[in-house]
Order: sequence, then structure tokens, then C-alpha cells
Amino acid sequence: MNKMLRGAEGFEAYYAELYGARWQQLKMALLREPRYVAWNSGGDEQYFLDSASLYAALMLPLSGAERILDLCAAPGGKTLVLASRMDSDAVLTANELSSARYCRLVRVLDSCLPESVRKRVQTVKGNGAKMCVKCTEQYERILLDAPCSSERHVLADKKYLSQWSPARIKTVAVEQWALLSSAYRMLAPGGYMLYSTCALCHEENDGMIEKLLSKFDSAACVYSENFPKAITDSARQRCGISFEAIEKTTCGFHILPDVHDGAGPIYFSLVKKAQHA
Repeated sequence: MNKMLRGAEGFEAYYAELYGARWQQLKMALLREPRYVAWNSGGDEQYFLDSASLYAALMLPLSGAERILDLCAAPGGKTLVLASRMDSDAVLTANELSSARYCRLVRVLDSCLPESVRKRVQTVKGNGAKMCVKCTEQYERILLDAPCSSERHVLADKKYLSQWSPARIKTVAVEQWALLSSAYRMLAPGGYMLYSTCALCHEENDGMIEKLLSKFDSAACVYSENFPKAITDSARQRCGISFEAIEKTTCGFHILPDVHDGAGPIYFSLVKKAQHA
């Protein structure tokens, strides 16, 4: 591995090559404060999250689904969005592996959800990459907001920036694939899964979905013309982000802060599993 592709200089070289002339403008946007919006789920407190994260969570269609899974749920912002949008007879399972993050997740749900909704949100602490062993094709909707390289946070932290190398991306991608393949096995036939990250690189975004499509014949991406207009209009009104302005990728969509007033980065892809023949 090229020794120059380490630390702050390596980070700069890697992403400058990836984004070309756009990189400097994008980097400056990443260094600014994200654009937060409030989400009111009907509980005692509001929750503030990046408007692009909210937008992505709103893209998972929930109507008609009775069993919903948020596989990597902490800190809980997207979980709140799912819980407050799901049908009155639906049950949401919110999973988190980390003990510290699990405790934060529970606190967020307890403080932000009304009791009538909170009682239909089950919190579990488990390894999402192994859950498929016992839960094959159990959930009609799944959100996987996967752990990622999180370049915005790396840029903001001198310690993490000094330790950066391309190996970080490869390590994270291995974890993402374990989670994504597990999530897909837990998805019921005819169900929808939304995969999202706050990463900038292809390997963690389209690369993951391309691998999923190559491994599972039953998987298909839902492209822009298939998104219900009611969902996209609602997301635009709540987030100030127009669906037409979002960057289309091979398998999904990317919201980047240099063109969305600080929102993002968020990549998301909606995948549908075919019904059994």
C-alpha cells in the first residue's frame, strides 16, 4: 500500500482522486455544521437529525407492513421515523450490538415516543450479522443504516484523520456485507429493504448493492420512477430536499452537502425481494 495514502495527506489524495475538481467544495461543506431538522414523534421530546438522514428514512414504504426491523438502530433517529410512520397494527424491532449505544437507543425511544407507539417497539441487543440464522424471511420491511467510514466525522477529528488509511474502507465493507446479506435473508418475499450509509466511497454504497444483486437473483433495486410520489413529496416538505435534485447512482441515490446546503452525506438504495415462484 502506498505510504502516502495514510493520515491526513492520504485522505486528501484518496478523495481528491475520487471526486476530482469537486472535492475541495465538498470537503468545505463536510467541515461545516450539518443541516439538522426536528422530528416530533409525539413523545415528550423532539429529536434532531441530519435532514438527509431523515429523507432516507422516509423512503422506506411502510404501509401494509406488520413486521419491521431496524437492524443497526442506535442512536435512534431513524427508528423514531419508522415508529411514528408505521401502521397502527405494526411492530418494530430495533436492534443494536453495542451496549453503550443500546442504552442510548432506549433512552431516545423512551423520551421521544408516546406510550401507545413505544409499546410496539421492541429493543434487542444482538449481532445483526448473525440474526438471520434464527429469523429467515421474518420481516416485511428492513432498514439497514450500516456502520461506515463516516468521512464527515473523520475530517472533524484530528486523531481519526491521522489514523486514516484505505484499509479502513476495506474493513468496514466486510462488516457491511455481513450485515447486508443477513438483512436480506431476514427480508420476507415481496418485502422492501432500505440500505443507507453516510459514506462517500463506491465500495460502501453502490458496491454493496451490486454485490447483493449478483448474489441473490430475487433482489432488485427500486429506481426513481417507482418511488411513490406521496412519499417523495412528503420528504421534500419535511427536509427541504427535492427528489429530482438528488444525485442518482447506479443502484441508489446520494445526498451530498455541497449541493444540499450542508445536508448529508447520505447514500440510500431501496431493494425489493421478489415473491417466491
